Amino acid sequence: MKVFVTGGAGFIGSHLCEALVARGHEVFAVDGFDDFLYPARDKRNTAEYLHGALPAEAFRLRDVNLDEADTLAELVRGADVVVHLAALAGVRPSIADPARYLRANVEGTTNVLEAMRRAGLSRLVFASSSSVYGVRPGDSAAFSEDDPCLEPASPYAASKRAGELLCSTYRDLYGIGTSALRFFTVYGPRQRPDMAIHKFTRAIAAGEPIAMFGDGSSRRDYTYIDDVVAGTVAAIERVEPEQLAIYNLGGDETVSLSELVAAIERATGERARTESRPPQPGDVPLTRADISRARRDLGYQPQTQLGDGLAAFWSWLSVRTEES
Repeated sequence: MKVFVTGGAGFIGSHLCEALVARGHEVFAVDGFDDFLYPARDKRNTAEYLHGALPAEAFRLRDVNLDEADTLAELVRGADVVVHLAALAGVRPSIADPARYLRANVEGTTNVLEAMRRAGLSRLVFASSSSVYGVRPGDSAAFSEDDPCLEPASPYAASKRAGELLCSTYRDLYGIGTSALRFFTVYGPRQRPDMAIHKFTRAIAAGEPIAMFGDGSSRRDYTYIDDVVAGTVAAIERVEPEQLAIYNLGGDETVSLSELVAAIERATGERARTESRPPQPGDVPLTRADISRARRDLGYQPQTQLGDGLAAFWSWLSVRTEES
């Protein structure tokens, strides 16, 4: 298939492009190389790597922003599937600058959908987030896709839920079928440096203190990049016009913040120095994915245990640190 990918130079996007080409698909990707959360040069280095590693006849990547509506509409023509990964991510930065997040994530998603409508395309995979579930006080049950998700805890989460609703609207109006994938705390090589695993691993290895927000009992469903990419590829190859499906792509267990730090200590061979801080606004105490629907429809089954994933991430980060 011909697959059009937004955010192709990002963390998940770059791994996805490699996997799609490996499966014989032709990929045309775009990225705006935004430097809001981390230096744009990191993504440009990733783009350079992809262009060198992947055959030119199977992969192309251009510098295009999602507000370039006419350009988007022209570029998506001829694609079999559009994969919309590009977005501003992060809970805490969205609280500091909500308007920027709504412009990037809600207007950006609208522009992608409009480009598809203008080009007559009907198959979309949309990157959503576990953040849409919000706070679930006193409830340890796994998060189900049937949850109405009416109380997102941050502007970022609200922007992702709005994106899902826009996909529903364009399905009803124009027959654009969408698989919306709710990613649960994805980590691995090329992870954004503002994410906890990246920050903690770098700091612990360097003997620097890390900030522990809360009492260490908050729990996350961490998902290794290879597992998320496998689920995303399965969605790309199965999405159908006029259908809307939402899938959780998470790990198979939850891990507390204290357990995560201990696992990073084992991966790096260093002891952590921690500094206690109060919980942050917008953070939720628990994420836990019910993956039964993704297992049934996509054949999704996470394969990577946290210890193995952290070892792979540390191996990548060690090389990157030496090179810099």
